[in-house]
Amino acid sequence: MGAPSFEPLRDIISGAIMAATSVPQLIAYAETVGYAGYRGLSTAGPPLLAWGVATGSPWMNAGVTSLTAVMAKTDLGGEAYVAEYGEEEYVQLVAAYSLYVGVASIVMALIGFGKLAQKAPTAVKTGFKWGCELGVLSSALPNGLYAFGSTLKANVATSVFGDVVKTVKGIVPGATGVSGVCNILYAVTNPQTWDVVAALLFISCTLFVMKGKAYLPKSLPPGSEVVLATAAATVFSVFYGYEGGIVGEIPTLDSDAGLSFGPIKIPIEVMDIKGLLNVPIAERCFGGSMVKLFITAAVFSAINFLSIVGIASGFESDNNVSWSAPRELIAQGVSNIAAGAVGSAPVSGSMSRSLVSRMTGATSKLGCIITALLWIYMMPYMSVMSPTPKAALSAVIVSAVVKNVVMPKKLLALKGTDFIVGVGTAATTAITSPTLGFGAGMVMYIVISVVAGKDSKKKVA
Repeated sequence: MGAPSFEPLRDIISGAIMAATSVPQLIAYAETVGYAGYRGLSTAGPPLLAWGVATGSPWMNAGVTSLTAVMAKTDLGGEAYVAEYGEEEYVQLVAAYSLYVGVASIVMALIGFGKLAQKAPTAVKTGFKWGCELGVLSSALPNGLYAFGSTLKANVATSVFGDVVKTVKGIVPGATGVSGVCNILYAVTNPQTWDVVAALLFISCTLFVMKGKAYLPKSLPPGSEVVLATAAATVFSVFYGYEGGIVGEIPTLDSDAGLSFGPIKIPIEVMDIKGLLNVPIAERCFGGSMVKLFITAAVFSAINFLSIVGIASGFESDNNVSWSAPRELIAQGVSNIAAGAVGSAPVSGSMSRSLVSRMTGATSKLGCIITALLWIYMMPYMSVMSPTPKAALSAVIVSAVVKNVVMPKKLLALKGTDFIVGVGTAATTAITSPTLGFGAGMVMYIVISVVAGKDSKKKVA
């Protein structure tokens, strides 16, 4: 198989689909970081543009993810910081942290960490990929089956699954994934709680995106089924007064804002880089220790890169698309520096967006560059997405992962101790977090390999 042949029209279509379907994620993850959701829209383009230039993958997309959002907020004490210093000061703090994470990523790439990460065992990578895909499914499901995602979370909190979440988190405080797993279990076992209209939109759009291509004219380019499903859902929302969750109002930048290069104007706001370097991040968040700040940024970078390893390894095993770990780690660094420059939280590889990029027919990294440019230049016109139901957008995300989640052929194909390691990694990743899951998988692999090696020596003796 290998990388697909370059077809720019398919990349343009895929990039446009990604730009449209990612809007709710951009808003939600910005709010998770701890600042206003509109900042997620206004700062998403430049980091992805930098990523698109630097990456070697035809499908991988990068941006603020649920993991980077939560980690940044935790490392920087987001809620307490905003309460004490205000949101504008917090935005500068987050931007400065992105710069440090970017520099750490590049340094780690130069000293060989990328190659070390690339040598992760197949069983660990396979299990890690499945666990992350389950996480993608759990993040999309609340807005798919319910009029508002908060409804599912509230129901789970008052059910026996809520007790399970509390128990697991009491034992493993970092087990963020258990909430998503319990959300899936509750939703599947309690269909009477679904919102009828939202669920019908979600299920019909998911089926159409997954199966519609076979019934559409062959002359239509790949990804047309996604555009048609999203457009139909938007029309339904407008004409029938859909009362569930929608994208909502999308604010625009001031007409005078942006960078100008002669006749070319780029509508983005760039922060004062010198000012970011003077942000008292070490004093306020790391006990005055620059060493602690650098170590934390390096750990953040390493954890983020595990997501990229999982995504790229999945493409390698599924489609025989080779990749370079040092290059992707440098791409992570460059995109984080760009993120800091425009006030974004740290970014990393996005599993859901990368899978959608592949599914919608992208043939090169031009796809994510198109997405970035659309986010930058189409902000004044993004209001067309305002009435789009989140249920339809969730369908696009779910359709990219549900098949492999339900029938994980590569995971089930593992044999012997590799199967134990793969399933253990998958379960730990899903229940705890990508970081703990990958680490646990590596520990399991090493321990089992050592034990198996000793048993072999005894048999020979």
